[in-house]
Amino acid sequence: MTALKSILLRQITAQGPISVAEYMTLCLLHPKYGYYPSRDPFGTGGDFITAPEVSQMFGELLGLFMAQVWLEQGSPAPFTLAELGPGRGTLMADMLRATQKIPGFHASLQLHLVEASPVLQQIQADRLAAYAPMFHQSADALPDQPLYLIANEFFDALPIRQFMRIGDGWAERVVAAKDGDLCFGLTPPAHLAALSHRLPDTSDGMMVELCAPALPVMEALQTRIKTFGGVALIIDYGDWRSRGDTLQAMRQHAYDDPLAHPGEADLTAHVDFEALARASAPLRASPLTPQGAFLRRLGLEMRAAQLAQNLSGPALQLHQNAYRRLTHAEEMGHLFKVMGLVQPTAPTLPGLDG
Repeated sequence: MTALKSILLRQITAQGPISVAEYMTLCLLHPKYGYYPSRDPFGTGGDFITAPEVSQMFGELLGLFMAQVWLEQGSPAPFTLAELGPGRGTLMADMLRATQKIPGFHASLQLHLVEASPVLQQIQADRLAAYAPMFHQSADALPDQPLYLIANEFFDALPIRQFMRIGDGWAERVVAAKDGDLCFGLTPPAHLAALSHRLPDTSDGMMVELCAPALPVMEALQTRIKTFGGVALIIDYGDWRSRGDTLQAMRQHAYDDPLAHPGEADLTAHVDFEALARASAPLRASPLTPQGAFLRRLGLEMRAAQLAQNLSGPALQLHQNAYRRLTHAEEMGHLFKVMGLVQPTAPTLPGLDG
């Protein structure tokens, strides 16, 4: 039994069940036993691999995407280049390397990273030292100036609440204790105004997830982009609307029971892109686009062929596997979606607006 599981069992036994959101928060961010404050979770030595760790091509194309949008919006200077949850800094390092020759881009950018983990902050600071990154605990602290922001696998880690429809009411799923172990339970159903719009497209027994922490993040991004211009590019797994139980745990590159190893497994849930788009109004949201289609429209095939010219044997096979993992429908290509947010009058976004 993990140390955090013992703490949770004592707390729940004494005070009663907790929401799934509170459970996720404690598991991921407990100051001593939380998942993120205590480790580097990325790569083969961690618990999962994100797209930037799969291939340099991912970050290179996103860097060129940002530079093209910046140019089409009039090359504002100075501007904020920002990332939410930058991991090891791999994505941003690849973006910056790919944009070195874009006239004025590096001279005008100020690098800002929103990162809660001290362990990852240090890795990012070392990797991106040449660009003097500034760190923030929340998006609210980003400067009031044009914002060009990427969030890759950020929103999936924000805590969610889960509600099961029962009649015209909603019962919240909670984490309880039974026979010395953690288990799921349900509160009595109640009418919830926040879910009234989901009654027409759900039925008894269906589950819907709400991510309240995403809303202030979107408000912070919306305020800056609406006022000063820029773009927010969100890449994550999920769909246009939340439907069903999507809470999952990853531990040592395998799926795990979300209640089995609190603090030692990554907990995530699918992103409700509709909720993010609604929270960003009046910004214009691009059509929700599968990651594979987006990357191919940006020129991934050409870049992959270019890199393959100097590879052979096992190295070539790894490169081909990376391309498949980023684009294939059975890998990241369809499950991961991309949405861009810009001012209503901004030019169309490359790879997203047709």
